[in-house]
Amino acid sequence: MDKYEEALKLYNTDLDDAQVQEAVEKILRENLEKNSNVEVYKFLFHCIDLTTLNVTDNVDTVTRFTKRVNDFENEHPELPNVAAICVYPNFAGTVRMNLEVSHVNIAAVSGGFPTSQTFTEVKVAETALAVADGADEIDIVINIGDFLGGFYEDMCDEIEEIKHSCHQAHLKVILETGALKTASNIMKASVLSMYSGADFIKTSTGKMEPAASLEAAYVMCSAIKAYYEKTGRKIGFKPAGGISTTADAVKYYCIVKEILGEEWLTNELFRIGASRLANNLLSDIWGTSTKYF
Repeated sequence: MDKYEEALKLYNTDLDDAQVQEAVEKILRENLEKNSNVEVYKFLFHCIDLTTLNVTDNVDTVTRFTKRVNDFENEHPELPNVAAICVYPNFAGTVRMNLEVSHVNIAAVSGGFPTSQTFTEVKVAETALAVADGADEIDIVINIGDFLGGFYEDMCDEIEEIKHSCHQAHLKVILETGALKTASNIMKASVLSMYSGADFIKTSTGKMEPAASLEAAYVMCSAIKAYYEKTGRKIGFKPAGGISTTADAVKYYCIVKEILGEEWLTNELFRIGASRLANNLLSDIWGTSTKYF
């Protein structure tokens, strides 16, 4: 038995999908209404990785996108800004050149995003280039084929190599939970990713369906809690993919709060990957429809 199998033995990975669904329903039934308020909406806005990952992105569009974050800081000092701007790796430098808000980070997808199907050397080089251009955070996808094939060592070694090339930047590891399908697989992938150096684990790329799910969030947060209890290391959680309404976001907030507790209610440990969500949250905060971003 290799070290990866040994690591998995320390956790309960034999999960029942129906029981997970029941647990999610119970959390929402008991907590959704009381957490649906403006203060929570403001917090959730502050946790957004404001994302543009379009085939039409170019220097001009990313520059305008970044300047809207600058404008928001100047026009609405009463509200906390988004947590980060998330772009393709070749635009990390563009964001760095134009971003004037020191407490908003620059996140770049990397590692052959969104499929992770390229050479490890390319993934490492792409990550190093993005960090050199100014990325504070790197979002990569696990090699899903390796995971599903049981090639855990190959998957984990690659994450470790990419983590090394991040230097000071934080590494978010995307599980693409829709491809993993079962709660047991999601738990195993969560543990292995954390074991390999992930600073955050993230549900989805947003480029395939199904994307983020509340059941996946429940399992991943449970994995983070168990990992913390065994290691003392706090890993962040980022749901992403299809989260567009305020109600959607509050549901994920409820799961994080109930499983991981108040300690995780900071944008250093909780993020939401989104594009449309920002305007919807602002509309509910201000009480009027807006399309700021």
